[in-house]
Amino acid sequence: MRRPILAGNWKMNKGVAEAVDFVRTIRRGLNDIKGVDKVLCPPYTALAALRDPLAATDIGLGAQNMYWEEKGAYTGEISAPMLKELCQYVILGHSERRAHFNETDEAVNRKIKAALAHGLFPIVCVGETEAEYDAGQTQAVVGGQVRGCLAGLTAEQVAGLVLAYEPVWAIGTGKAATASGAGAVIGLTIRGTIAGLHSEDTAQAVRVQYGGSVNPANVAEYMTHPDIDGALVGGASLKGDFVELVRIAAEVTSI
Repeated sequence: MRRPILAGNWKMNKGVAEAVDFVRTIRRGLNDIKGVDKVLCPPYTALAALRDPLAATDIGLGAQNMYWEEKGAYTGEISAPMLKELCQYVILGHSERRAHFNETDEAVNRKIKAALAHGLFPIVCVGETEAEYDAGQTQAVVGGQVRGCLAGLTAEQVAGLVLAYEPVWAIGTGKAATASGAGAVIGLTIRGTIAGLHSEDTAQAVRVQYGGSVNPANVAEYMTHPDIDGALVGGASLKGDFVELVRIAAEVTSI
């Protein structure tokens, strides 16, 4: 059984004081929910401040990005060794990084390898744009991203990853993919590509989240699909409703 994982991506929201106040508000409710992994991914500036409020909980802490070099003249970048002192997870390859900062599959691949080398758990994002979806290119695009991002990784490394299928046309638009549609891409394209790279056992070991306009009203639909192992949540993770979203996910998967 793959353990579900729910991660909140705060993106560029919440200053340090607001982040601490928010976590103090939701931590008891989140910590009381068992049977799923829970991760909060605030901006870099809040990571250090949130370590103590989360220290006595089972809530994980993650960054939203990192660079692949360990140190050096890379102004504005954050390395894996720096993050390892602050958190356990790191989101890599998010569509907003690809779109706004021109990140490639090769860059994401280098970041994954650096994260793994320093004991961080990557959450690796893949997904097609609306134009690609409309053109029937989902399988080619997502399969290509999986192959590019996972190039050179061992089966054991791949099996320990978390992938997030986030169709770009569903992120922050309110136009969420259906569970059957997302599940088909995850099961046939993502797991299928991994099976081709390694084995069916490896493909079945990888946890794959869905992300894109997930909220308390629709999370149960996704969590009941056998190929969907959780959610990468954007806007809904910025509100107290995130606790209810995680609670619903845990209840559905425990049945």
